[in-house]
Amino acid sequence: MEKFIDLHTHSNKSDGSLSPAEVVREAKKAGLAAVALSDHDNFDGVEEAMAEGEKAGIEVIPAIEFSVKSETQNHIIALYPDIHNKELNDFVDELRRYRKERNEETCRRLNSLGFDITLDDVKSIAGSDIIGRAHFGRILYMKGFVSSIKEAFDLWLGSGKPAYTGANHPDAGRTVEIIRKSGGLSFVAHLNQTKLSDGDLVKMLTELKSRGLNGVEGYYTEYTPEMQEKYQAMAKDLGLLISGGSDFHGAAKPHISIGTGTGNLRIPYSVLENIKKAKEQL
Repeated sequence: MEKFIDLHTHSNKSDGSLSPAEVVREAKKAGLAAVALSDHDNFDGVEEAMAEGEKAGIEVIPAIEFSVKSETQNHIIALYPDIHNKELNDFVDELRRYRKERNEETCRRLNSLGFDITLDDVKSIAGSDIIGRAHFGRILYMKGFVSSIKEAFDLWLGSGKPAYTGANHPDAGRTVEIIRKSGGLSFVAHLNQTKLSDGDLVKMLTELKSRGLNGVEGYYTEYTPEMQEKYQAMAKDLGLLISGGSDFHGAAKPHISIGTGTGNLRIPYSVLENIKKAKEQL
């Protein structure tokens, strides 16, 4: 029987709704063979997730997702980093400070647009000190300003929308280099969200590969079959690995199920086997 995986999930240690252990149990319930917990800008839930994986009998991969500087939107996921590496942890601490500044700016922008929300409102539902746009989306929804969290992103919080700010995101090349030094492998997430032309995307990936980039998400919830085929072919042409995941957030993005996304996502275990082989060669 073919085994399936999900290498892009979030817990309530960033902007998901479930605890790290609950994410792992959800992955086990969905019949997955392996899952990566890739919370934004922190490792706070990794050890809990890995301990639950031992109990539940499912492989758990340590991971983290970084938002990096881009004219549009760009995220990089690290798989198998040493979560105790000092340089990596110093970098994470730096990003926590930047995230605090971005959240304050997001709140100011929403207020200037007429939305009566405060940072205390957002913190009250976050469950941790890592606040992200999904939390702002939930508050907008809970207060009746939008009909769904998706609408909050489509109208106000998404890249290029009035309340979006990418200020203080770290340089993508530096991020890739730090991940590599920590023993991890780096992957550009959800290529469609970069909103780059194919030519500009290839240019960006080629530059990041020269800095140590290992791969891209060749499987993702939002990809059409044509996108999936295109991005996987692009990775092959550039000599990059393929990763993939659902971007599961639990109730924060209720339309996305772990392992299957909106219903059709299937990421074979062979994807993880190739990543492990590359990890052994580092």
